[in-house]
Amino acid sequence: QVQLVESGGGLVQAGGSLKLSCEASGRALSGGTMGWFRQSPGTGRTFIASTNSLITDYADSVKGRFTVFRDTAKNTVYLQMDSLKPEDTAVYYCAADRGPGGVFERHYEYWGQGTQVTVSS
Repeated sequence: QVQLVESGGGLVQAGGSLKLSCEASGRALSGGTMGWFRQSPGTGRTFIASTNSLITDYADSVKGRFTVFRDTAKNTVYLQMDSLKPEDTAVYYCAADRGPGGVFERHYEYWGQGTQVTVSS
């Protein structure tokens, strides 16, 4: 079993930055995919970014503003969020898959509990 714990959420003004962290514990995820999703009230979880040994992918809405990177030694994945906008306000979830992952929730086996990000205008 794998446990994922996110941290780093909070309140920030528009144009500001936040860095989210997601630490994986339990069974190792070497070779797998780590991803980030977000969920606003009344909507489903939407893909933000993912990374594995072959490819790093971003949703169009965050390209050029968000960066995902992984520290395999620490079994941790990060999401650096810059130039934040009010529409980025959501609960952000970390996800992990032992395979190639993808852009839908069903592509991931494990999920964190989520961390709230609020961007004020």
